Amino acid sequence: MLPQEEYIEQAYTFQTLADRLSLNLPVQELMTDLKQELLSSSKLLIALDFLIGELKFHGRMAPAMTRLSHYFAPFQTFIIECSEMDLPPIEFSLALSVLAKEAKYRGENATPQGVFFYQFEAIARNRLPYRKGLTAMAGDPIFDEDWRAWLDHLKKEVGFIDFAELIYLRSEHYQTNLERYGHDPDPVPVLFGEKEGRIAFANRKRDPIFLFAALERHIQYPTVPRRKKVADDADQVPLLMRRVEQLESRLRFLEEENRGGIDFQKLYQPPPSVSLDDEPKD
Repeated sequence: MLPQEEYIEQAYTFQTLADRLSLNLPVQELMTDLKQELLSSSKLLIALDFLIGELKFHGRMAPAMTRLSHYFAPFQTFIIECSEMDLPPIEFSLALSVLAKEAKYRGENATPQGVFFYQFEAIARNRLPYRKGLTAMAGDPIFDEDWRAWLDHLKKEVGFIDFAELIYLRSEHYQTNLERYGHDPDPVPVLFGEKEGRIAFANRKRDPIFLFAALERHIQYPTVPRRKKVADDADQVPLLMRRVEQLESRLRFLEEENRGGIDFQKLYQPPPSVSLDDEPKD
């Protein structure tokens, strides 16, 4: 894990970069200008220098972030890599916002449970590759060996077993219910608390999106940024009306041509005759 100030600077960098993409400037230029705003003591400055150099030569960030694995977490590299595909499942600006929200949460005493739910929801909402995403999550330094073993197991179970059921079976709430009904505790590492287990139990056989929303309401886990809806253009309707009128006039010409030709006399009107002797009237 990095120092807290590094995550704060990362959150600011990713979100500011996402906001300034609308300026239609090269990303390396935006990064160069952004460097002036960061703390001089942050190691992010060194990372940005390397990213800028790779962008100038190769035009992509993900390979450079892979080489900086001691600074950028594998999940961060995975999100950027998905946004740089030929047919990206996630837009680059949205990917930056996802990383900004995650970095901000890490700078606020993040828990492994909160990071897991945030990262998994980001994969689910944007329909990113599950197996590759879970592999990247397992390489995150916030997770210990028990978490990594369960994430590796989750790659085989997700899609076949209800996601909320998988969470419930690794929670304190499940162990409590076993003891309540006279069963021996399950000898598996407990990864989720009592509250996560209760919420997961209440959301079994339902869309996982409802589970994520309940966790965000009751435990204040961070919310994954959504795709922004494109606002309707106010001039779109008048423009469509003009195009319909043009199509109607073209259809009239085609109909007249099929009937025997177009009578241009109807379209031609001679200009009014003007005499030089005419005096302008007041």
